[in-house]
Amino acid sequence: VQLQASGGGLVQPGGSLRLSCTASGSISSINAMGWYRQAPGRQRELVATLTRGGATNYADSVKGRFTISRPLVRDTVYLQMNSLKPEDTAVYYCNADRSVLGPVWGQGTQVTVSS
Repeated sequence: VQLQASGGGLVQPGGSLRLSCTASGSISSINAMGWYRQAPGRQRELVATLTRGGATNYADSVKGRFTISRPLVRDTVYLQMNSLKPEDTAVYYCNADRSVLGPVWGQGTQVTVSS
């Protein structure tokens, strides 16, 4: 499985961005996809996940502002980020959970929230 992420950038506080992650390869092995982020000097943390069955999980810090979704094309997930705050600034990583096969990580995409 390979993951290709896109959609990061610079946005002002209160603005919006949408991240996209597309999986290729043995996508049938994927149980869930999601997004993690890592700010400078901090550990990587979960942002949101979406299971094959449609269940979602969000970090408390993004609930009500971020939405993870999957279009009809099942190998892609989006992260819609609204009401962005400076503390959302981080490198965002796409993740695919393959259970016993282990996780797969995409390349990071930088999100910077600054005026």
